[in-house]
Amino acid sequence: MLIDIKEGVKHVDLFSIIAEDRIKKAIQEGEFDNLPGQGKPLKLDDMSHIPKELRVAYKVLKNSNMLDDVEQLKKDISSIEDLLFACDDLKEVENLKQKKREKQVRIESLMKKREAFRSPASSFYKQKVLDHFRRE
Repeated sequence: MLIDIKEGVKHVDLFSIIAEDRIKKAIQEGEFDNLPGQGKPLKLDDMSHIPKELRVAYKVLKNSNMLDDVEQLKKDISSIEDLLFACDDLKEVENLKQKKREKQVRIESLMKKREAFRSPASSFYKQKVLDHFRRE
């Protein structure tokens, strides 16, 4: 609850009161009981390797699937190559080759997107975004 004390009078934020009342009511009605993951630790993203001023932008890009894991795709391709080496079934070989091509195309697509962010125009907007977040 937000309380602002001005001239000896307490002003309480109406929205905070409403929110707290609704949360208390939901707790009493058991709406928070048996939620998935209850009692388990939260899976928080470790963003300690990302500068503080870029964390919000990183989170936005990650949530919009702009930061797919290229390394994981490379591991997948390596696994497919191992399977191809050991496979005798021609139909399965073709299936694996198709999967490998799809992953290679995905990597190329991701790399092209990353290159697009290095253009002069992109740098201009990147700087504007960084400046905006530094002000907040």
